[in-house]
Amino acid sequence: MQSTLVSFPDGALTGEGEVLLVDQAASVVILDATPFHPVDHTWPDQPGDAGVITSGDVRVRVTEAVMAAISDEGALAVGSDIPVKRGGEGWTWMVGHRTDGAIPADIAVGARVALEVDADRRASLSRGHTACHLASLALDAALADLWRKEIGADPLGNPDFEGKANQSSRIHADGSVDEYRLGKSLRKAGFDSEGFASSLAERQQRINEMLAGWVASGGESRIVVDGPSIIDRRSWRCTLPEGEVGFLCGGTHVRSLAEFESITVSLDLSDPQLLVMTTTAVAA
Repeated sequence: MQSTLVSFPDGALTGEGEVLLVDQAASVVILDATPFHPVDHTWPDQPGDAGVITSGDVRVRVTEAVMAAISDEGALAVGSDIPVKRGGEGWTWMVGHRTDGAIPADIAVGARVALEVDADRRASLSRGHTACHLASLALDAALADLWRKEIGADPLGNPDFEGKANQSSRIHADGSVDEYRLGKSLRKAGFDSEGFASSLAERQQRINEMLAGWVASGGESRIVVDGPSIIDRRSWRCTLPEGEVGFLCGGTHVRSLAEFESITVSLDLSDPQLLVMTTTAVAA
């Protein structure tokens, strides 16, 4: 058995696949190929795609695509029950399609089925994910002068606050919420937390001005893949006025910044130890 072949990096919303495994207890269908993007079990920032599996006249609703793995001994693990990181040896890596209720007999091992992703959900999550990455780059740029020591640089060459402080990221339809820990370790690394707190409104304005300029540029956004399977490495790339940027990223993204009317952030420092950045995207 080979790892699931995926077509979502190319923007596919439909496809066909052969049913490889049906687990009624977990309400999961596994196929050899799929256009569905699954939520990652180790960094679940972007929710999985939803949609429909069709076999003849039978339609089964997929509530969310998830990661699944089958051990060399034949044991199936799904989602958060997977005991190793994606790509770990001794496991075959698959996309599981969680269904709404019992799986009909027509969706059986060996059957060829059609798959269709909820296009509106995919588009809104893609906007949310691209906006999340752009907001993090703008945040790094807006905080660059607050560092007293050298740290690693982000793709634009600014001090990598995102990489140093981010503790969680949750993408939703047309936006995201990111949390950053502003504790003792960050201060020891050279970050001026007090200076940040005293200039919060100015920093937020600077981020939003930068995001407005990037949206207006209408640059290309794309996913670059190392191979066709779910465990092959994928990266997001985007053309900004400053040049091309990118991150390793397993999610989905817009094809162009022209798909946005706007991207804005709000910064919340109600807890001086925790920055919460809420990003909101508006579709063009």
